[in-house]
Amino acid sequence: MNLARKPRAGHGTAVSAPPRPIVTPCVKVCVVDGESGLCLGCYRTLGEVARWAAMEESERAAILGQLAARKARIRPEKLGLFGG
Repeated sequence: MNLARKPRAGHGTAVSAPPRPIVTPCVKVCVVDGESGLCLGCYRTLGEVARWAAMEESERAAILGQLAARKARIRPEKLGLFGG
């Protein structure tokens, strides 16, 4: 009878740190304004939302820096619909 133990999964291997969470402006209001092409919740375009997780951190940071100015491109009465 062989009493030797089999190594457990992960035993003896380096454990890597979990990935850092991705910063996102998402507020779970996903409605795109047809006039501006921006989400009424986060002010990103659909393309930006779709690629967000694959973007480099620097690209995400550049977009985050533009969001406050983008809000001005949306008519105020539309923003009032979602508390924006």
